[in-house]
This record gives sequence, structure tokens and C-alpha cells, in this order.
Amino acid sequence: MIHIEQKSYTTGDGSTVIVLAPVGRLDITTAWQFRLKLQECISKLSPHIVVNLGQVNFIDSSGLTSLVAGMRDADKVKGSFRICNVHPEAKLVFEVTMMDTVFEIFETEEEALEGVPRSIAS
Repeated sequence: MIHIEQKSYTTGDGSTVIVLAPVGRLDITTAWQFRLKLQECISKLSPHIVVNLGQVNFIDSSGLTSLVAGMRDADKVKGSFRICNVHPEAKLVFEVTMMDTVFEIFETEEEALEGVPRSIAS
């Protein structure tokens, strides 16, 4: 089981942004639970998600898959999906798999929250 901290922010235009901060390992034993949490937040709370990975010291392919699925879910509803504060040990996985080019990744939670929600061109 993975512990996931959840915060909610309201932007200047009144949109809600959900920040999820999983704690520990995001791997085959915890990725499904995290995936369900992402789905729940996107479908029930807000299409705008920031995932703070500062307390995730290990991520495997299952963890990356849950993040990709969350990004796709947010895209389907014209939302936004950003990642921030990637733990140094997990950052290497993003670089080796080239997922650092797939996701919007920010150094800090504050930077990730700036400009959310982004404008979507129709």
C-alpha cells in the first residue's frame, strides 16, 4: 500500500488543481493503487493534476505506466498533467527511459502550479 498526500489549489481563474504526492516506492506493488487515485481525481475533482515525486525514492516501469496513463486521462478531458520535484534516485529512471521528454517536469511544486491550467487550442 502506498501513502498519497493530496492537496487542492484554486487558480486565479477559479480552476482547481490537484497535487498528489506519493510517498515511498512507485512500483509493481503500488502503481495500480496510484493509478486508481489519479483516475478518481481526474474524473471527480479536476482534470488538472500535479504529481510531486519528491518523496518517491524508487520508480519502475509499472510506476511510469501509471504516470503515462494519468497523463492520457488528463489529456482526454483537456486537462493538464505535470510532474515536479523528482527525487534524484528516480530522476535517473526518467532520463534513461527518455520519459523526461514525454512529461512536463518542473523543479518545484510552485513552478508546476504556475500557469495551470494551460490554454488548450481548439
